[in-house]
Amino acid sequence: MKISRCCIKYPLQQKVFILFLALWLFSLLKLLNVGRLLFPQRGIYLVEHFLSTSPFVRNRYTHVSNEIRYKVNCSGVYEQEPLEIGKTLEIRRRDIIDLDDDDVVAMTSNCDVYQLLRRYHQKLISREEKRFPIAYSLVVHKDAIMVERLIHAIYNQHNIYCIHYDRKSPDTFKVAMNNLAKCFSNIFIASKLETVHYAHISRLQADLNCLSDLLKSSVQWKYVINLCGQDFPLKSNFELVSELKKLNGANMLETVKPPKSKTERFTYHHELRQVPYEYVKLPVRTNISKEAPPHNIEVFVGSAYFVLSRAFVRYVFNSSLVKDFFAWCEDTYSPDEHFWATLIRVPGIPGEISRSAQDVSDLQSKTRLVKWNYHEGLFYPSCTGSHRRSVCIYGAAELRWLIKDGHWFANKFDSKVDPVLIKCLAEKLEEQQREWINLSSEKLFMDKNPTISS
Repeated sequence: MKISRCCIKYPLQQKVFILFLALWLFSLLKLLNVGRLLFPQRGIYLVEHFLSTSPFVRNRYTHVSNEIRYKVNCSGVYEQEPLEIGKTLEIRRRDIIDLDDDDVVAMTSNCDVYQLLRRYHQKLISREEKRFPIAYSLVVHKDAIMVERLIHAIYNQHNIYCIHYDRKSPDTFKVAMNNLAKCFSNIFIASKLETVHYAHISRLQADLNCLSDLLKSSVQWKYVINLCGQDFPLKSNFELVSELKKLNGANMLETVKPPKSKTERFTYHHELRQVPYEYVKLPVRTNISKEAPPHNIEVFVGSAYFVLSRAFVRYVFNSSLVKDFFAWCEDTYSPDEHFWATLIRVPGIPGEISRSAQDVSDLQSKTRLVKWNYHEGLFYPSCTGSHRRSVCIYGAAELRWLIKDGHWFANKFDSKVDPVLIKCLAEKLEEQQREWINLSSEKLFMDKNPTISS
């Protein structure tokens, strides 16, 4: 018995000693930072970390600073200078950390501080813009900081903004959106919120909820534009007003005759079902054929995004034809991509496009620029960012092309793919706003003082 006790005692002491020694060595290696020398990690790049007032950046990334070599000159990026483009590529090789929803909640919890931080008081506005307010419908569901940047880019104190967030969005995102709305008298949350499912009637209903609220607003807006959280403007508010005036009551959206690949979307009944092995619901095609559209309506297809006149929107909410067509669309796939494209072809609707008129493609409609990978090199240059479901997420090298292309908005932008592009685009828009207002002021002065110009 004594021998067995001895044999048990010493191995146990050895195990404790070995464990202690291992812990001591691990602590020493960690203290000496040997792990980083043997297994170097990618560096970290913080996006607008100076805006954060929450513990997210302050506590977790106190040791990180964006070095001077990553201070990008946006004019150089616009001119495609190799040095500046090279900096953007180096940043993209790092782990890009952006502000999260908690940061936006903290940033917008004090409206006075937030507006001062974002320099809303420095936004310039012309007399023409004051006389031509624009309405916006923003249907969003994630990435509060991207929504915040979009609103900051398109904000004008004489415009009106409706935010519809998905009822199934994270609670922190909802709080961030509510905080944003509380900070401005002309931004509000939709009075009715939907649980939005991809390619389902709920996506269309979300926009309609905002449009209904916008019509009830005291702001007498001229046009309404709908956007999502990954959109960004390509023109300043002054330029948008100038372009909208040229429409002279017409609408602008994509509307084309449906190719065979899309006719199944509205010729068969679809049911919202849980997708196997995924946590989402999608409209699934059944073998049940649908009846023809009501009122002899001919279906056209296009985009979910539009520029609509106030008269058109008012017609939508006062027409039994539109009500019947919406009911018919309820069991179709992605109805928002044929609802508006079809209505614009209905005879007698304000700003109508004749059924016999030529197709209006996404390249002809200047509403929104989307770069599809299968059209790259044919209709537009190659994507310099990355792709998500065949759509380009733009890179900084496309800054000049985006601004020069002529579209009013573009999709998609993602700060975790290329934060420099969003920063430089916002900077360029502010620069354009100043230039256009200065030119407008000079012209007004000359018109009032013709003797000086002569």
